[in-house]
Amino acid sequence: MRSIRAAAVGAVTMSLALAASACGGGSSTGGGSNDSPKTLTYWASNQGASIAVDKKVLQPELDKFEKQSGIKVKLEVVPWSDLLNRILTATTSGQGPDVLNIGNTWSASLQATGALLPWDAKNFTRIGGRDRFVDSALGSTGAEGKDPAAVPLYSMAYALYYNKEIFADAGITKPPATWDELIADGKKIKAKGKSPLGAEGSNLSENIHHVFVFAKQHGADFFTADGKADFTNDGVVTAVKQYVDLMAKDKVIPTGDAEYAQNQSVSDFAKGKQAMLLWQSAAANLKSQGMSDSSYGIAPVPVRSGTPGTGTQVNSMVAGINLAVFKNTDNLDGATKFVTFMTSDGEQKILNTAYSSIPPVRAAQQDPTFNSASNSVLKNTLATSAAALPQVADESQFETTVGTAVKDLFADVAAGRAVTTDSVKAKLLKAQQQMPAK
Repeated sequence: MRSIRAAAVGAVTMSLALAASACGGGSSTGGGSNDSPKTLTYWASNQGASIAVDKKVLQPELDKFEKQSGIKVKLEVVPWSDLLNRILTATTSGQGPDVLNIGNTWSASLQATGALLPWDAKNFTRIGGRDRFVDSALGSTGAEGKDPAAVPLYSMAYALYYNKEIFADAGITKPPATWDELIADGKKIKAKGKSPLGAEGSNLSENIHHVFVFAKQHGADFFTADGKADFTNDGVVTAVKQYVDLMAKDKVIPTGDAEYAQNQSVSDFAKGKQAMLLWQSAAANLKSQGMSDSSYGIAPVPVRSGTPGTGTQVNSMVAGINLAVFKNTDNLDGATKFVTFMTSDGEQKILNTAYSSIPPVRAAQQDPTFNSASNSVLKNTLATSAAALPQVADESQFETTVGTAVKDLFADVAAGRAVTTDSVKAKLLKAQQQMPAK
């Protein structure tokens, strides 16, 4: 999911505890009906460079849906900094939208509130069937063994974006495939007066996404098989330290990035201030900031050694946006029609092209539009070497506590304090102690 949402995650623990006992949703009736068959409210997430851009993308499609169905959709594009708290408030108050976008990593946490319509076999049949969607996207729709809480809408993956001119000036002929190669390339880039790699050190979600991947590359998980937090196991500690050491020891991330939280690293890359960027489906964002497609390349995120592949190494979390329905909507049939429309092959092509994301719908994903060199990297990553974040009810608290621990470690580096294995473990232990007791 988009990384700018870090501010929303910070306030989630108390809100989620309240929401877990509620079954609120799109209306105050509590059960779902068709009392308002001619209208829908839709909360869209801010996917484009601005809310104005999103409205420009979405409104023509909503007008098209109204013409087809006779249902008018009231659109509100909600910034990532507000979205999760807005959703949680709606689950407790019963006053919210009929249909909404959610970050796919929130699926299990929001599923636990009981407020979202379960996508059982009957509901999937109403939108064309579960088999229309790729497996990697379905893996981030809720807890294992339960009916999904949402339907995939946009799929994304992390990749390594690199500035071709900076690489050429430093004598680098190909993008790094391993972290050791990235660090070695970083030294050559610094010798030419450029910053090697950007990061968002104060962005909790970005921190989580990256340390999750590092942990997977070390064969480690943040939760046990029965869903208990396990943040201090050796593999996790090593992974978190390796990520922070890109700034602390390897010096490829500048210390100023410890304060970044609002996509400043993307802007730095677009302006040619840094050579590399680890980001989700960044093409549209870079284009909006004036960076031409021909000035950068895209490659898989580095791994410890060798080439990533299914069952071996992971180089991205499964990023993306899901589409959910509050189960007490006043227009259940209309909401289902809207989900059908938004996940139709044609709309998937239009919307995912606009946002430089990958359609999670199989047929749309095969469209030639998504066969560019950059998209092929993202598609291959999603198909072969991406893993879903833990689909557990406590996922949002995990993002808050561990994301904050990593933020604090970056702050230590920026302040000149040493980051050791013991200090990493101490911060992760504090994070684990803040998780709900099991």
